[in-house]
Amino acid sequence: MAANGAPLFLANLSSVFRRDATSSSVGKSKPRQISFSNSSRRFAVSTEQPTTTSRSSGSGRLEKREEAEAVAATGFEDPAVERGSLKDYFERSKELVRRSDGGPPRWFTPLECGPPLINSPLLLFLPGIIGVGLGLFKQHQRLGKIFEIWCLHIPVVDRTPFTELVKLVERVIRSENHRSPNRPIYLVGESFGGCLALAVAALNPDIDLVLILANPATSFSRSHLQRLIPLLDIMPDQLPLISLPNMLSSITTGGPLRMMIESVVKGLPFQQTIGELSQDLVAISSHLSVWFWPKETLRWKLQMLKSASSVSNSLLHDVKALTLIISSGKDELLPSLEEGGRLFRALPNCEIRKFNDSGHFLFLEDGIDLVTIIKAAGFYRRGKNTDHVSDYMPPTPTEFQKVYDEYIWINAATNPVMLSTLEDGKIVRGLAGIPSEGPVLLVGYHMLLGLDSFPLVTKIFSERNILVRGIAHPVIFVRDKQGTLPDLSAYDSFRIMGAVPVSATNFYKLMSSNSHALLYPGGMREALHRKGEEYKLIWPEQSEFVRMAARFGAKIILFGAVGEDDIGEVVVDYDDLMKIPYFKGEIERLTNGAVKLRTDANGEVANQDVHLPGILPKFPGRFYYYFGKPFETKGRKQELRDKDKSKKLYLEVKSEVARCIDYLKEKREKDPYRNLLSRLIYQATNGFTSEVPTFEL
Repeated sequence: MAANGAPLFLANLSSVFRRDATSSSVGKSKPRQISFSNSSRRFAVSTEQPTTTSRSSGSGRLEKREEAEAVAATGFEDPAVERGSLKDYFERSKELVRRSDGGPPRWFTPLECGPPLINSPLLLFLPGIIGVGLGLFKQHQRLGKIFEIWCLHIPVVDRTPFTELVKLVERVIRSENHRSPNRPIYLVGESFGGCLALAVAALNPDIDLVLILANPATSFSRSHLQRLIPLLDIMPDQLPLISLPNMLSSITTGGPLRMMIESVVKGLPFQQTIGELSQDLVAISSHLSVWFWPKETLRWKLQMLKSASSVSNSLLHDVKALTLIISSGKDELLPSLEEGGRLFRALPNCEIRKFNDSGHFLFLEDGIDLVTIIKAAGFYRRGKNTDHVSDYMPPTPTEFQKVYDEYIWINAATNPVMLSTLEDGKIVRGLAGIPSEGPVLLVGYHMLLGLDSFPLVTKIFSERNILVRGIAHPVIFVRDKQGTLPDLSAYDSFRIMGAVPVSATNFYKLMSSNSHALLYPGGMREALHRKGEEYKLIWPEQSEFVRMAARFGAKIILFGAVGEDDIGEVVVDYDDLMKIPYFKGEIERLTNGAVKLRTDANGEVANQDVHLPGILPKFPGRFYYYFGKPFETKGRKQELRDKDKSKKLYLEVKSEVARCIDYLKEKREKDPYRNLLSRLIYQATNGFTSEVPTFEL
């Protein structure tokens, strides 16, 4: 089976909670549970460990299970929904602190999270040094659909040492692992909570943990916070309360003015910026009781941070859990961007995502959606191993729009022409010929660098609301051990759009779930072809996909794609590079760092060395796609078990793809708008959203 290639080519508190971002828990029934409300928002708080039982609370969670499953099938709630304001956050935090009995740390869950999917993994939120436990406030609703969430609340007056907090979390994960041994447990640690998560993971390597660390405080020794400790030593003891934001103002920079300027630069209306900023400042100033602590409390918390950082750093070499580091580029409390890189290099199973315009509390920022981050990084699973089919969540409208905008330059430069064939054989412009019901297997030619796949997938999704799952090379899912391949974050959009690693198992699951799948039999060898091989089908001899499609009665739709020679010309290919010792060594290193495919195959497709050919760019032409009439396999399962008959159909499929390519190569010569300049002139005259004509059909 071949792979679908990828394109290779706190000075002031208002400055801590940034608005200019780049891109929930289940109520437990326990005897000593305390419930309270504030503005119709409810919590369930327990001083004991919550139990995982069949839940039926006053919010009707059990009755809403079917509704949650239905929402999941359609892509979940859009991250653009209203998720509360900073004012709401501070009100909730103040209420939680005020209602707390000052007892030991305990777990709680906001009841607005809603019922999660069946068999959803457990997510434990480990807060920063403030300890309120509402750091995921804006994420609760979305996270609550796919996780069972418990948040840790550490009362302000609590003096539980770091090692005891580690034991507290350990008791929960051991109990839950014993209760559900096949269910992963997610530890989402923010700042101080990141240190806590690392220590727990290091001490429990036998438990299936997934760590998500947002600006972990492992860098405390290099932070501004470290400087506060000697300042406290020289402060008068008679000071009753100290504001952490005011303390930080002496050693950090920034403020409301900078936020306002940056927001205006980003294009927000000036009056809107002033209004939102004023609301946030009023909210912060009216709820500062959360941030005012006695001197000894602040000293304790800073010493706790110091201890947590020291302990977690000493245990890094024992952390084997899958880890996702989320780093902010404008964190004014910790050097998080630098620290993220250090942890990425130190931890063996680690990925990193950077948000250069975000501050320390990035989960409270507008535009940051943790569910989307987890999905894009490929970190969501409900069992021991990731099931790329059943664990997958379709993109929401907001997620798709971000993906589309990321690659909009390809569509703008190539203005793709899509042609399809109706059941009566008529060729029409558009995608009406693609069946709505699966299983459907799209099989075609892979253009240079794989630049054809994203216009194809996004166009079908936007016009027909059909999600095409690309069967992709594992290079976009597996971290390169040697660090010579592109970072996995470069492929986040592919995972959002449903790409799966190439394997017989994943192919089987896609067909059995009536999906639309995209397969390029030529894989990387075809996408990274040699000079003079434009539009040459480099397919394996074996009829790899025919019998699998027939097993489920899938329709096979063949398509041709042309246009690669309109955007660039290969001037230095694989053969040229292998003659140069330096590049030969680099190719060998790249190939050794990638997952091997078709190790038992012979011929050209077996040679899929990873390399990047030298390409001379051209003035962009136009991309053309032609989807032929579907090949029916329904009712032919027994017939196509015969190797000779399946090989015959395979050759017919290959021949049809070649015919589609030849048709497009001939027709594009008659397209008056093949050239970019002619298309720009047309759109300037008729509007840039107008559809540019093409050749006569």
